[in-house]
Amino acid sequence: MKHITKLSVLLAAVAVLAAPLSSAAQDKTIKRKVAIGRFTNETQYAKGLFYDKENDPMRKQALDILSAKLAASEKFILLEREDLDVLVAEAGADMNKIGADYIILGSITEYGRKAEGQQKVFSSTKTQTVEAGVSIRLVEAATGLIIYSDEAKGYAETTTKQTLGVGGTAGFDATLSDKAISAALSQLVENIINKCMDKPWRSYFLSVEDGSYIISGGASQGLSAGDSFHVYKKGKIVKNPQTGLNIELPGQKIGLVSVQSTYGETPETEISFCTYDGEALDMENLGKYYISDK
Repeated sequence: MKHITKLSVLLAAVAVLAAPLSSAAQDKTIKRKVAIGRFTNETQYAKGLFYDKENDPMRKQALDILSAKLAASEKFILLEREDLDVLVAEAGADMNKIGADYIILGSITEYGRKAEGQQKVFSSTKTQTVEAGVSIRLVEAATGLIIYSDEAKGYAETTTKQTLGVGGTAGFDATLSDKAISAALSQLVENIINKCMDKPWRSYFLSVEDGSYIISGGASQGLSAGDSFHVYKKGKIVKNPQTGLNIELPGQKIGLVSVQSTYGETPETEISFCTYDGEALDMENLGKYYISDK
């Protein structure tokens, strides 16, 4: 009888590990939390004697444009972190304390504008051109590693024409700056989205209360009652002697959590209450585990 009991327990554990995720969890997209750090303006454009770095209009332009493009994809919860440098310093090796899955760092590396005109007997034309270069780095908060880095250039121009004194004015078109920066960022946004969504979503155990397993993440990310996700035991941390960086080996799948309800008012404070089936967890060290949708 004892052998039959042990066999039954083993078969039950194997069944849990082999169980597929719920169809709802498989079909839906779990939104990633992205912290957009401070954009910097590395160019010398408009940096006069009274230049204020904190209120640089080009920096704010780039930040707003990137935020709008990522929000339009409906795949992210955006967490703007103007004090990101301070948060990173406080987090140290534990980048998860920032409260995001990914961190985006950017800078405007090039900016230039020019105006060219052509004068004829009865008409004149003026073409205004702006060129902007933008650099982006995408950091995975769980590891602190840069998983994507690239830069792109964008152009924008407008032409005004006057005939016998009638036509558009020749003043500088200030909207060209927005258009050039937007054109540069458009070349990078799709890669940012793909890099973030290709990697498995992760959540973590926060606590166990009265038999309910509480994990991070909630309704705004797309979690809802009935969803189920895999539970992994973290892999061993090894050091790559070639780079000096620590690498986490693949985790071991040990069970499933099923969402019963969600709670919270903001993305930073949302949690989900779950049931758990699988190998026994080390309740004194829940940080050894993570939850994933893949």
